Amino acid sequence: MRYTLMPALLFAGALAHAAQVTGTVTDKTTGKPAANDQVVMLDVQAGMGEVAHATTDAHGHYALDAPGSGPYLIRVTHQGAGYFIAAPQGGAPGDIPVFDVAAKVQGVFIEADVIEAETDPSGQLKVNERYFVHNTSSPPTTQWSPKSFEVVLPPDAMVTDTGAQRPSGLPTSVKMDSDGPKGHYSFNFPIQPDDGEKDTLFQISYTLPYSDGKYTFKPVLTLPADNVAILLPKSMTFTAGAGSDFRTVNEDPSVQTFLLKNATPGKVIAFTIAGQGAIPREAQGGQQADNGSQGAAGPGTQPGGGIGEPINTPDPLSKYKWWILGGLALLLAAAAAFLLRRPPVAVVGAPAQAQSPAPSAAAFAAQPAMSAAPATAAKNGALLSVLKDELFALESEKIAGTLSTAEYAEQKAALEVVLKRALKKQ
Repeated sequence: MRYTLMPALLFAGALAHAAQVTGTVTDKTTGKPAANDQVVMLDVQAGMGEVAHATTDAHGHYALDAPGSGPYLIRVTHQGAGYFIAAPQGGAPGDIPVFDVAAKVQGVFIEADVIEAETDPSGQLKVNERYFVHNTSSPPTTQWSPKSFEVVLPPDAMVTDTGAQRPSGLPTSVKMDSDGPKGHYSFNFPIQPDDGEKDTLFQISYTLPYSDGKYTFKPVLTLPADNVAILLPKSMTFTAGAGSDFRTVNEDPSVQTFLLKNATPGKVIAFTIAGQGAIPREAQGGQQADNGSQGAAGPGTQPGGGIGEPINTPDPLSKYKWWILGGLALLLAAAAAFLLRRPPVAVVGAPAQAQSPAPSAAAFAAQPAMSAAPATAAKNGALLSVLKDELFALESEKIAGTLSTAEYAEQKAALEVVLKRALKKQ
């Protein structure tokens, strides 16, 4: 009798630790409940493995039983696109907004194409290019297809890294596919409607031949761009091409900034850079604290603001500083690169992204850096991801001016100590 009861007692004990997550999925495109959508609970500490499943009813409601204390993510798939929230704690509702999907929607445009160039010790030209993409569609609709966002790089560019970020989420390593002529690429990544002032970010790192110490860029845009910004070290020179109306922006004493307004597809843009030098990122972090303190409600923080501010207003790049100028600590940059470059693992039952002709929400869920290593490595990877999130938030609060210098230094030091320990365990 004792042996018969033991499994039942263990099962009852496991149930005592489980918690139920309930919520409603609402289609923000139609304003109606999203019925028959698949909802999955993902275990962050187990390589984003699926641990519970549900389907929304006619009222958009769902319920999932968590097998333990988490942490977990909740993913709902609507018309092939995945939407995520952190699983709520303490019985809080897990409501999730979703949007209908279309290959092309009105209201998608580039707020800023930011090109940051410098040289490395080997003499190559290193370029980080970031596109801040708005989706102001009405009704709000996600733009997603195998060619959600198309870019054109210099034909001789050697791509070293690519990434993207949803309006609410962390940067994710994503694949960029060749698309036609040399230098033409496309991202199979959803451009969701803006979340307040948060838009979608695409980032590309590449190198260019630089043996003669100069290079002429001829950017080609596939969408209208409010701004094209060029950032260079002070030791390098910039010459605008004919018809390219770049203006100098006195943004930062240690970095040169040149700005072109209202660029459209087909518009001829050209500029030449020459010389050697590297952008002093540590110095930029300090400058951000001085210049970026106008607060969340200040100029340049609303949709269409930031670089869109008139040239003669102070701090026109404040919205983008912590992305563009590398204001995060170098330790964070190393941790982020470590996380994003670790090989992804497949989610159970999900086809690999490269094998799928249409967007796969499960494939995107697998892309945040998770390891197929033992449980200890998975837990450390999850810890690094959480720490990265905290450091990003801390730097953002610093720029917004909501943290004092003393509070910022204290919190950053504490996070970096934990981050260093986590990195040593990898």
